[in-house]
Amino acid sequence: MKITRLAGVAALLAAGVTQAQAQDIKLTGVLFEFWQTQMLDSNLRNNATAAPAGTATKYYGLDSRFQENTFAVKRAEIYLNGKITDDISWNLMFDPNNSNTTAAPNNVLQDIAVTWNLGSGFTVKAGQFKMPTTYEATMVAATNILFFERNQINRVFGDKRDRAIWGIYAFGDPKGFNGKVNLAISNGTTDDGSGGKNNENTLTGAGNAQKDWTTRLEFNYGPEHKFGAYYREGVTGLKDSTFLNATVPATWTVGAPSAAQIKDNKDKTTLLGAYYAFDTATWHASAELATGLLGRRYPTLFAAGTTTLTPLREHLDQKFMGYAIDGAYKMGQHWFTARYDMLNYNTGDDWYTATNPYMPAAGGDYSPKYTEITVGYNYVFNPAKYGAGKLKLDYVHRSKNFLAPRAGQTGEQGGDSLVASLMVGF
Repeated sequence: MKITRLAGVAALLAAGVTQAQAQDIKLTGVLFEFWQTQMLDSNLRNNATAAPAGTATKYYGLDSRFQENTFAVKRAEIYLNGKITDDISWNLMFDPNNSNTTAAPNNVLQDIAVTWNLGSGFTVKAGQFKMPTTYEATMVAATNILFFERNQINRVFGDKRDRAIWGIYAFGDPKGFNGKVNLAISNGTTDDGSGGKNNENTLTGAGNAQKDWTTRLEFNYGPEHKFGAYYREGVTGLKDSTFLNATVPATWTVGAPSAAQIKDNKDKTTLLGAYYAFDTATWHASAELATGLLGRRYPTLFAAGTTTLTPLREHLDQKFMGYAIDGAYKMGQHWFTARYDMLNYNTGDDWYTATNPYMPAAGGDYSPKYTEITVGYNYVFNPAKYGAGKLKLDYVHRSKNFLAPRAGQTGEQGGDSLVASLMVGF
């Protein structure tokens, strides 16, 4: 969607504001974030992100902004909302910075939803937004995250949109114990390359009759404590007629499932997690754990005629597991932060090959278990309003198993980064 189209829509909506006070359009927020990334060694630039043939290094998503020292505009988000009636409202968020390429994940439209308050604690909304799953990606605004970026669980599995209908039931005492029950049904296109900002798999001309189901229970005890759990499930993105004639790769060699078993599995995809967060004027701490089946995120089923002939994971029921623990000590304008972040894409070390696919004969360890340790300092412009603006300085220490060495190197080397983030919002 072009930014000019969004501007046109906003202009048409604004033109109707004078007809009814309930239809007022409000600019509710603007967020700008500017990065400067600095490599702390040359490996990020010079080493290959793909390992030697026969190894699996497709799991760690190294942001290209860390491969060169660079200045980057990370976000330029604009938030609008309005009312249709006292019970029906809408909201929209777009990021013009995403229009710098034509790739589908860079659609400028991020969120758009119509919300209907049905009363008695019940609400339903429809549109495009993040599903009710991971804590940091879906319950912590971008203005309020402690570090330069979210942790691995959240940026890989939670920080993507989908098109859905979402029902919410809220209960309890807003000043004491309260909570919400969430249930959403969505297209399930978060893994098709569009980041969920698309109709049913239109990038490949497919569309599946199946939908993803997502549920989350979330609780608050006063302003200090938040905790909850979530679950999401889906299957292949192939539409039914394509699935019947799907290509089943036959490169697994030892104890491999049959073609019928692979089809019966339908690339089942899950996400199960829990979180807890504690926050006061002086201290912050949070922890999150998630696991599930990789499924269609790394599919084994492909449309007939596709050039992909190998399964994109090493086991039919390959599971991932990750956790992140972070904290902050707040001293007025000066916040000191730290985070330990781990994500393992094959927790059972399961594979259908004669030898470990992550340990090539030529040497090296490409096991898909990645850790990031981040320590940082935040200078907060207004301590009474953390989201209004801050300068973050973060040192990121990564595990050493995601880069293939250059000729002459004795082993793979990871790459650490220093990231400065200037964020301003209202």
